[in-house]
Amino acid sequence: MEIPRLFTVLLMVLEWTSPGLPSPLWPICDLRALDHFIKKAQEAEAAMRSCKEECLLSVPLAVPQPSVDYSAWRKKDSQQQAQEVQSGLWLLSQALQSLKASISNAALHSHIDNSLGNIISIGQVLRSLSFPEYTPTGAGSPPQDTWRVSSASTLFQVHFNFLRGKVRLLISHAPVCQQAVS
Repeated sequence: MEIPRLFTVLLMVLEWTSPGLPSPLWPICDLRALDHFIKKAQEAEAAMRSCKEECLLSVPLAVPQPSVDYSAWRKKDSQQQAQEVQSGLWLLSQALQSLKASISNAALHSHIDNSLGNIISIGQVLRSLSFPEYTPTGAGSPPQDTWRVSSASTLFQVHFNFLRGKVRLLISHAPVCQQAVS
C-alpha cells in the first residue's frame, strides 16, 4: 500500500516541476539589477577608451540618442517609452555586433559579448515588467532620434548613457512597479 502513495506523490512532484507552460516572470522593479548592467557598461566604456586606431570604425554606426528630453519623455505613455527604449537597445545590439566583426582584440570582444548579453538581460527585465517585446522592422528608420558614432569608445559611451537615462527612467516608472508600491 505504501508504494502507490509514493508513486502518487512522485507524480505530483513531477507535475509541479515539469517543463509545461512557462510561469510568468515576476516583475523586476529593484533598480539594483539595472545598476549592475550600468556598472558593466561603464567598465566597458573605460576599457574602450584605451582602444585607439583598431577601434575606429570605417562606417559610422547608428545608435540611439542617449540624452533625455524630460518634457517630451513625460508626454509619452509607458508603451511609447518602452518602444523607444527597446528600439534603442536593438540599435545598440546591432552596433555592437558590427563592432565585434570589425575588431580582432580578444579582450575587447569579451566586453562586447558581455554588453550584448546584458542587453538581452535588460530585454528580459522589460518583459517581466509587462512591456510587450518590440523589434524595429527593417523598413524605415527607428521611431527615435539616432546618432552616428565612428569609434568604439563613443559607442560604449552612448551605451552607458542610454542605460543611465532612458532605460532607468522606464524601469523606475514602470506601471507594474508603481502598483507594487501602492
